[in-house]
Amino acid sequence: MFTTSELSALSGKSLSTTTQALNFLQREGVVFKVYRGIWAEVSKERLSAYSVIPFLLPGHRAYVSFISALHLYGIIEQIPQVITLASTAHTKIIQTKIGTFSVHRIAPSFFDGFIWYKETGSFLIAEPEKALVDSLYLSARRKKQFSYFPELYFPKSFSFKKAKEWVKKIPDSKISSCVQKRLDTILQKKGQATF
Repeated sequence: MFTTSELSALSGKSLSTTTQALNFLQREGVVFKVYRGIWAEVSKERLSAYSVIPFLLPGHRAYVSFISALHLYGIIEQIPQVITLASTAHTKIIQTKIGTFSVHRIAPSFFDGFIWYKETGSFLIAEPEKALVDSLYLSARRKKQFSYFPELYFPKSFSFKKAKEWVKKIPDSKISSCVQKRLDTILQKKGQATF
């Protein structure tokens, strides 16, 4: 996967010339347009939707979080239809040829707690505890997203202590208090259930 700008810089050609060349290669079946300014080689191997994430928001970083991250960690079994991303960019839906992405804006001071997925360097993902707190953070705001969770399965490695530390870092005290209450409810349910 690559961008028009990258290819233009490598080839020394203008953006318009590069775009014309890429459109020709697309007609020839060599490459295909994933999203505005983002291209991929045509291959027999199925391209992972996650591979486009580093290219989606020029000038902003984004990491997989919320329901998508919880699913990748096995905490939620249900497969999300849309890949959920946390970013400091504005909230929006991005539809590409290989997947749909829901970008949720979080406060810049709370934009942290992510790592490279399986240390591959292909995309950033929230640590499990941060993914849960990010979800609760959004549910406490006006839109009430992620206010309901399906069954949650926490691995032994999941640290509720670490999750509580993330709650303390939420810049808005009203939201922080609301998130703490929801986390306490999840903890109570976990105490009653067998995982």
